[in-house]
Amino acid sequence: MSDRETIAEVMKATRIAILTYEDEQGRLVSTPMGTQDFEDPATVWFITEADSDKVAAISRQPRVNVSYASDKGWVSLSGTASLNQDRAKLEELWDPSASAFMQGGPDDPNSALLEVSGDTAQLWESPGKLGMLVQVAKGALGKEDPAKDSDAPVVDL
Repeated sequence: MSDRETIAEVMKATRIAILTYEDEQGRLVSTPMGTQDFEDPATVWFITEADSDKVAAISRQPRVNVSYASDKGWVSLSGTASLNQDRAKLEELWDPSASAFMQGGPDDPNSALLEVSGDTAQLWESPGKLGMLVQVAKGALGKEDPAKDSDAPVVDL
């Protein structure tokens, strides 16, 4: 399985992703977001409110990071976000979970999409529970440098 396929698996298995963006004071802010869909790891869709502080900040500084974690591993997706008002795409992606977090429905003019176009992703594959215990034990016993594999390769999307 290629890194790109594994990245897609981790993203699909993650119910809530963490979107990090820069606020108007230049501070990094992270917020949980439910990934609605992605065509491939390079394009991710979130449902949001168009008048939110998050959208205003992203309009000024569109560089974002979205992180995903599942039993399969961890992904850090870097890219550019933009507000998308495509009503047909919003209708397609709207589901009951969106109604739990949004004040209006898909017909509300304030309901919109945040589209993230990924440039690169980093992948850390999970060694599984047994593999993780072995790594922890090796580190604790000084048998292996735990930082040796801490830098995941960057995958161009």
